[in-house]
Amino acid sequence: MARKTLYSPHPSLAMVQNIIANMKAKTGRTVDEWVAFIKKHGPTTEKARRQWLKSEHELGTIYAWWLAERADGKGEEDADPDAYLAAAERYVADMFAGSKAALAPIYDELLKLGLSIGKDVKACPCKTMVPLYRRHVIAQIKPSTRTRIDFGLALGATRAPKRLIETGGFEKGDRITHRIVIQSKADIDNDVKRWLKRAYELDV
Repeated sequence: MARKTLYSPHPSLAMVQNIIANMKAKTGRTVDEWVAFIKKHGPTTEKARRQWLKSEHELGTIYAWWLAERADGKGEEDADPDAYLAAAERYVADMFAGSKAALAPIYDELLKLGLSIGKDVKACPCKTMVPLYRRHVIAQIKPSTRTRIDFGLALGATRAPKRLIETGGFEKGDRITHRIVIQSKADIDNDVKRWLKRAYELDV
């Protein structure tokens, strides 16, 4: 039976799955062959393994980092959708544990709003935030302090009122360009909904 979740596999999984599919052709070994080789012949730490794979075996940075992680028993969630979704639930639970537990109901409301803005919107948690995607990231939910969630929005060069704080993202080429401070459910008002809808419409 499929796992019931509000979350969707992160878009980066497709890239990692492509890496796996092409590993043998690109490097001469499959993932499993590399992992066995690293454990037998490579250094003992993940950091040293990354450097060893790059310098001694001329692997690119992405291959070296990912293989070093796999040899250390990590990174399964980067390629397997079920493993990712299980990890996603843990990421969110950890984000809103302890001193940030009071923010969990606010997060639930923002997530509900984000997923309601369009049928093609999906939430793909990371360890420190929950990005919302249409074709690209349109928003992100980030518990920045014990009392505040920053609701980031991808609004490009939009000139906005004072409540919509510029992040400097537009100048840096980042997707998230503005943020709204959310400290209670009452802060999730029509303004927030309107700007989220605008971010959704801009991602065409």
